[in-house]
Amino acid sequence: MITILDKNFIPYITTEIIEKRISELAAQINADYEGRCPLFIVVLNGAFLFATELIKNIPLSCEITFVRLSSYTLTESTGNVREIIGLEEKISGRDLIIIEDIIDTGLTMTQLLEQIMAYEPASVEVATLLHKPEAMKKQVAMRYVGFEIENKFVVGYGLDYDGLGRNLNALYVLA
Repeated sequence: MITILDKNFIPYITTEIIEKRISELAAQINADYEGRCPLFIVVLNGAFLFATELIKNIPLSCEITFVRLSSYTLTESTGNVREIIGLEEKISGRDLIIIEDIIDTGLTMTQLLEQIMAYEPASVEVATLLHKPEAMKKQVAMRYVGFEIENKFVVGYGLDYDGLGRNLNALYVLA
């Protein structure tokens, strides 16, 4: 068990299991995008570890950029998305893969996809480390899903509790 601020968390998914699944997702992306040059759009802050591990396993010619969105306060999604750092690359006519740490309500990703689709990319796919089907309020098409998990609060591997715990190399669930 670990304690972050006022909450206790117990081990949930180990580093080895996470890395194996990410390797499988990378193999699928490599096959799907062979001969193409996708632009990976990494959603900060949470997706940085997932993106790093995923992209290390992608030998394709590709580009990487970052956007920063926020919709969480402590352990709850607020449903309100604030764009902090925007997309600067030209995305019209490009193959895009959005890399997210977790999709639970679908509200954040829906708003991001609406903004991106306005620029008329050639294609857009979503890769997420975690998906909480029970928490969905807006449906989001996700081509690459690491793990479907219960509607529980998790930290580690880029996910945080009030800014802390992102550096944990495994996933932990609220006890």
